[in-house]
Amino acid sequence: MTAPPHPSKVLVIGCGALVRELREIAALNGSKHLEVECLPAIMHNRPERIPDAVRRRVRVAKARGAYRTIIVGYMDCGTGGLLDRVCAEEGVERLPGAHCYELYTGPDAFAGLQDVEPGTFYLTDYLVRHFDRLIMEGLGISQHPELLEAYFGNYTRVVHLAQADDDRLARAAEQAAARLGLRCERIVTGIGGLEGRIVELASADTSEAA
Repeated sequence: MTAPPHPSKVLVIGCGALVRELREIAALNGSKHLEVECLPAIMHNRPERIPDAVRRRVRVAKARGAYRTIIVGYMDCGTGGLLDRVCAEEGVERLPGAHCYELYTGPDAFAGLQDVEPGTFYLTDYLVRHFDRLIMEGLGISQHPELLEAYFGNYTRVVHLAQADDDRLARAAEQAAARLGLRCERIVTGIGGLEGRIVELASADTSEAA
């Protein structure tokens, strides 16, 4: 009997906040071989739920037998190391760093932003697009405006880390910052850092499999 072909596809199980960028990366790097599945972005408001959700999705993907490798498209994302434990137990790798902000800017640049102004609240393009749902409603501020001070009273600015150089998103970020009572700054990061690490993880597996 002829042996079944070795699976050639790579699956990225990612955060819903990265869905647009991950799909763009898949399109740029051969979407027939790089697939993307995302968990709901709202889970960032309950990070303790992320590790088990990732584990379940990884096991479902493994059961399909269709993937050469599975990449977890999350950083630690507030799980306090629990996601790393899941990745080690399931034999998969995640994106490096504490959160996507660091990946988009690069660790040194992000550390510099934090050193200059520790009271910084970061927005990505996804968070700008879904600011009401994830921030105002997700944190309960729309229903309880008094929570605004509790959540954001110690912040001094918003930094919009922009994946696309889009004037509409820039204006929306400024409006979001104004609703928080904060000034807004913008840095266009693109998706280079994220794309580079996805490609690196996928390529590393190819060399090991060979």
